[in-house]
Amino acid sequence: MTEDNKHEQPLRAAVIGTGSLGQHHARVYHQLPGVNLVGVADIQEARAREVAKRHHCQAHTDYRDLLDQVDLVSIVVPTKHHFEVAREFIQHGVHVLLEKPMTRTLEEADELNRLTHEKGVVLQIGHIERFNQAIQELKRRLDSPRFIEVHRLGPFSQRNTDIGVTLDLMIHDLDIILDLVGSPVERVDAVGVKIFSEYEDIANARITLANGCVANVIASRVTMDMRRKIRIFSPTAYISIDYKKQELYIFTLKKDRPLDEHNLMRMIDRQKLVFGKKEPLFAELTAFVEAIRDGHTPEVTGEVGREALALALEIAEQIRKQNYSA
Repeated sequence: MTEDNKHEQPLRAAVIGTGSLGQHHARVYHQLPGVNLVGVADIQEARAREVAKRHHCQAHTDYRDLLDQVDLVSIVVPTKHHFEVAREFIQHGVHVLLEKPMTRTLEEADELNRLTHEKGVVLQIGHIERFNQAIQELKRRLDSPRFIEVHRLGPFSQRNTDIGVTLDLMIHDLDIILDLVGSPVERVDAVGVKIFSEYEDIANARITLANGCVANVIASRVTMDMRRKIRIFSPTAYISIDYKKQELYIFTLKKDRPLDEHNLMRMIDRQKLVFGKKEPLFAELTAFVEAIRDGHTPEVTGEVGREALALALEIAEQIRKQNYSA
């Protein structure tokens, strides 16, 4: 078989964990051209069988059955199992899409990154908002953000109760902030409250970055209404994004417009961009497959995942200490 023919061979994929998110990874792999979904694994056999039947692949209750059968894998299991499962696949030379948060500890993250380079495989961390079209358009237009405000709110769920809301939800926005600002974190001030779980269910963090930008981030999994919004203020514009709707609003001062004290809004240009044609998960897994096919570095590497994890852990630790001493 020539190298060209090898390149054209379908990539064999699997999904470990077929819960609320994992089932969608299976759906997308089943749809992706050049990918053959060969199996799914879940400790709940009925769930694995149901997803496997839907996407015409094999069901397993032990992920180890798939170690030698696949080229790539999505790992969508509870965070406490991320390190163990990812390490085994990487050691077998399998490319890994590992859902966020990357691991429970920085030591585990460092070990996965070391193994990734040793084995020469792709490790991509599942920070899906990177693939939101509104965020991608924002990155093309953004100019020196000075203040960022984020609200990521939603109702309580049994999903991911082995971690707090900081690692569960807020980490999405921490990754986006670090990517947009491109400056080291200088100071973190955080508060949070445990309500329904053993960890913080609502959290607020004020993050000061070295270049002077400040971000105020609120994450909640005990709020009845669903909200996913980020607002960015720069010297030239105010930009608002609805993550869920993939809508982008840009407000700028009109050039050469004289001051109108009776109608200040006449001085402001308002632009609305609506996306949503492209599912972020589809874009994310497509990028993962392309990184494998083309041999290039994925946008969200293990090192990027570690950076977001480090900030999330710092926030969670501040909250833990406050609750412990209260």
